[in-house]
Amino acid sequence: MNIAYAYPWDIVGDPAAPERLAALGVDTVALAASYHSTRAATPRHPGHRVLDVPHSAFYLPVRPEAWGRLVPAAPTWTTPDAYLLASEALRAAGLKVYAWTVLTHNARLGQAYPDLVVRNAFGDRYPYALCPSWEDVADYCERLVREVLTVGEPDGLILEGCGAMGFGHQSVHEKTAGADFDADLMSLCFCARCADRYPAGTRERVRAAVDTDSAPQSAQSAPAARTPARLQEPHRPLTVDTGSGALEAALGPLADEVRAVRVELSASLRRRLTATARQVAPDVPITLHADPNPWATGPFAALPEGEQAADVLVGNCWGDPAKDAARLSRLGELCAPGQRVGAYVLALPPRPADAQALAELLRTYVKAGASEIHLYHAGLASPQRLTAMADALRLANL
Repeated sequence: MNIAYAYPWDIVGDPAAPERLAALGVDTVALAASYHSTRAATPRHPGHRVLDVPHSAFYLPVRPEAWGRLVPAAPTWTTPDAYLLASEALRAAGLKVYAWTVLTHNARLGQAYPDLVVRNAFGDRYPYALCPSWEDVADYCERLVREVLTVGEPDGLILEGCGAMGFGHQSVHEKTAGADFDADLMSLCFCARCADRYPAGTRERVRAAVDTDSAPQSAQSAPAARTPARLQEPHRPLTVDTGSGALEAALGPLADEVRAVRVELSASLRRRLTATARQVAPDVPITLHADPNPWATGPFAALPEGEQAADVLVGNCWGDPAKDAARLSRLGELCAPGQRVGAYVLALPPRPADAQALAELLRTYVKAGASEIHLYHAGLASPQRLTAMADALRLANL
């Protein structure tokens, strides 16, 4: 199966968009049902070329009775039912529609409810990062999944951010790189709910490690290649390893206990949401954006022990192809019988708009065990890149 990712605003107002996406050779479109703020290029849309999305939003009608303490905002830059309109148009073109659902990455709610966000060892809040250790946050995520399935009636469900976000955010005018902070150390949450779950001395060890000039920099904090400003994504994944040497060195004998707390945080949210999804729509396949690294934070949540309730585990493939392939192989080892692995492939800068090069990447990921290709991002791609994406799928026999 081949899947192209898109936003509702890529489809709504552009009658040619569904056929253009179908011409890529994909079976399915992952359509954003809930998404964070961004600034997106729309190079083929007849009504705009750049769209500013100032806050997180829910792209289906917001029914007040369906929500608890946390209520998502509706968009003002497109219609409140943009997901439904886009979904109808895509299905008319013969495409399946999966609901791409971003969970804990929501700056609008984080700013409105600062008590519910991730806090680092120094007490600094990350307003874009809702911490799932809070019942209000887990309840919001559950209601979000229920509404997406009930109102959106998708052909599949894709869960992103099914766990805690971390230090890496790449927000507008990000000014953090020169500090050389280790991102793993700065991603460990010490909000009122998380801090009490750790063994005594955890906060002190993390603070001391951050403030030690000689602390090694983890792979997660290594600077990523910069993309052109018009295509930068605030949620670009930073986790690339299967562990965190810096965190484990800092925590010493406490590492195992703290790691178990963090893994359970993601796992408990994941179990709750997959159970809800199975109850509401038993036959709708569930895809998880996942990382085998037990310390992972961000859009690809920690999943070091697998998840039998899911149908597909998707790994990030935005970095070094060899490391990305190793991650996919590890996800394959975690799969239960019948589960599949997907490769989330960056087809935007800094990748070249080169069909042969992209096809070679796809072959690498398929060899590593991927049976699904998730192309990011058909809505943002220029005409040249769309052609390269279609040709690459053909050349790779996918």
